[in-house]
Amino acid sequence: MLFALAVILLIFAVAGGIAIHPLLFLILILAVLALVAGRR
Repeated sequence: MLFALAVILLIFAVAGGIAIHPLLFLILILAVLALVAGRR
């Protein structure tokens, strides 16, 4: 469940464009952290 959420957030951040919206870069980082935390 958490893995799927992280993947969705990651795709959303990339699709939105990190250069256009810096906040999405923060979402991407949070998604990666959630991914790592979910796999442990």
